[in-house]
Amino acid sequence: MNTEQLAKIFKALGHPTRIKIVEHLIDINTCVCGEIVDIFPYSQSTISQHLKLLKESGIVCGEVEGPKTYFCVDKTVLNEFKQYIQSFYKDEKTNG
Repeated sequence: MNTEQLAKIFKALGHPTRIKIVEHLIDINTCVCGEIVDIFPYSQSTISQHLKLLKESGIVCGEVEGPKTYFCVDKTVLNEFKQYIQSFYKDEKTNG
């Protein structure tokens, strides 16, 4: 994972609503379309902007089926990000 992608992920996770969206997608463990708007107290356009940033970061992927886009968490990207974060703790153990 390069530094540019890491920066996008950190930016995407820099807003509480986007964190909640990712948590929700992880919890339900499936792809969703319009249901996200029903869960959060924000307008369709606000949720769309949050999803756009999450998608640009790679955390969330979107699959278009006709007029709808289904959003899912990209587990590969999340696992790479998790490994990156965990590397700090490994360094701490070897240096501490």
